[in-house]
Amino acid sequence: MGCFECCIKCLGGVPYASLVATILCFSGVALFCGCGHVALTGTLTILENHFSKVTSDHAMLTDVIQLMQYVIYGIASFFFLYGIILLAEGFYTTSAVKELHSEFKTTICGRCISGMFVFLTYILGIAWLGVFGFSAVPVFLFYNIWSTCNAMRSPVANLTNVDTICVDVRQYGIIPWNASPGKACGSTLGDICNTSEFYLSYHLYIIACAGAGATVIALIHFLMILSANWAYLKDASRMHAYQDIKLKEEQELHDITSRSKECLNSYT
Repeated sequence: MGCFECCIKCLGGVPYASLVATILCFSGVALFCGCGHVALTGTLTILENHFSKVTSDHAMLTDVIQLMQYVIYGIASFFFLYGIILLAEGFYTTSAVKELHSEFKTTICGRCISGMFVFLTYILGIAWLGVFGFSAVPVFLFYNIWSTCNAMRSPVANLTNVDTICVDVRQYGIIPWNASPGKACGSTLGDICNTSEFYLSYHLYIIACAGAGATVIALIHFLMILSANWAYLKDASRMHAYQDIKLKEEQELHDITSRSKECLNSYT
């Protein structure tokens, strides 16, 4: 076998569907975790500088944000390992299907592991649907502030007193009602929208939400791949069992024929 034929054979064993799903999963998780971590830090800075200047008023929020950032570290590490495991499982099942009529045989343990990955990926897909919905909440909040600032700057609005336009973040439950000042009005609100923290956090939340959506798509892709591979392994197992039974029957028939000929020769 030449080098070209060897390369073609190696490329034929690559699970391209699993490879695409792994790249999409890594990209989505990286966007969600990286952008979400920086956006949470920027959000805390905005709240401390403009909406809650007393540290004790937002102490619980600070602890929650730090906890979420630690969770982000765990999510990134877990999905890095899980993506590699699913890709390796894709290589295994691809080899099992391609060697269906050779000496390669699937085991009960291998099929159980494939079924376990199907169940686990299904659970993770449902969980990431919740994460995707949760990541849309800060996008909605920042969009409300951004649209309010645009309304103040719009010449069509023709506002005589911009100080009457306010954004009160206390109504969202982010900080307690006794937080001071708790809201921003007029020019103060315009200054918040012009800060780099607000601009960066708003767009990072959008990217993080898109990353969560990409992760959901990747997990759905993985779920389809794993379900198909599990079905292929199950069919392969049945095919090998049928071939083993057929081989034993042919061997028994051959032995019976051989003994019959020996008996006939002895009688003759």
